[in-house]
Amino acid sequence: MTDATRISLTIPHDLGGLRLDVALQRLMPDHSRSRLQAWIKEGLVIVDAKPSTSKTKVWGGEQVVVEVQAKPETYAFTAEDIPLDIVYEDDHILVINKPAGMVVHPAAGNWDGTLLNALLFHAPQLKDVPRAGIVHRLDKETSGLLVVAKTLAAQTNLVRQLQARTVKREYRAIVWGQIWRNGVVDQPIGRDPRSRTKMAVNRMGKPAITRYEVLERFSVQTYMRCNLETGRTHQIRVHMQFLKAPIVGDPVYGFRGIVPIRAMTQTLRDEVSQFNRQALHAIKLGLNHPETDEFMEWQIELADDMKALLEAMRHEDVRDDEEDFELSMEPYLSDEDYEDDLEGDEDFDDDDDLELEE
Repeated sequence: MTDATRISLTIPHDLGGLRLDVALQRLMPDHSRSRLQAWIKEGLVIVDAKPSTSKTKVWGGEQVVVEVQAKPETYAFTAEDIPLDIVYEDDHILVINKPAGMVVHPAAGNWDGTLLNALLFHAPQLKDVPRAGIVHRLDKETSGLLVVAKTLAAQTNLVRQLQARTVKREYRAIVWGQIWRNGVVDQPIGRDPRSRTKMAVNRMGKPAITRYEVLERFSVQTYMRCNLETGRTHQIRVHMQFLKAPIVGDPVYGFRGIVPIRAMTQTLRDEVSQFNRQALHAIKLGLNHPETDEFMEWQIELADDMKALLEAMRHEDVRDDEEDFELSMEPYLSDEDYEDDLEGDEDFDDDDDLELEE
């Protein structure tokens, strides 16, 4: 999505001897030098009817034409006709099955093509609701269910439910290694001091609790159910890394060299090599309807790519001692056992749940 404005200007003689990008930045202070350099590189800046480079010297008197491109953030709240997989909708809420690869909310590097853009097209009235009604989110490469408020009242109600940890969110994950029993990871999560773009178990972080249950165990992988009592950024992914059982396909929280190629059949090798996202799926969502206060719950099937990966895993050799496998030393808590817990994923699927706007 682009929108350009053509500007014609003449390089003044008092800027003679400067590089083209420097001279343009002096003449167009509303645009950063890096942005101007990008336009020059893309051929959007013509000097005396000829393309130039950023290093080209100007001496004054040159006729310059600049195709000024709108800033990408201009499109952050633009409606876009993007298909949505709507699981449920009424006058107050929308429940969406988000595909892997879709960003929920615009941010640097992803200013358009997001769920927010799609929501504004589907329900134009959402332009009057903060964040277009988004109250929690899933990471770009995590698939599954999330709820969107269609009114300010519904949004306020849902945010309070998230804060009270009464929203139910269940995830399915495929991890590397064999997890032998159900358990709980109770480790605080904060920014990774070595990389500000990542999260990590950090003593100075916020409390984070993930409950996990083994559903199937294979020779080199485990299929799990995960429920969160808190909603921290990348919580499941960070906690699985802490267990030394990172999620299959996770490019950020995986371990180098962990893929046990020699222990896998060719079928499984092929599926793993083709699986290009973290194997994490928000499969169940439950909440009190913001208008009626009735508890409602939705469950979808596992994403197709994760189904295919599981089928390949099931064709691996079964361990001789499989029948002796005991799930846990302590019983796993079912949804009914902790009705007041919040199951996020990566905080908002793993992004801390949104706060009410003032």
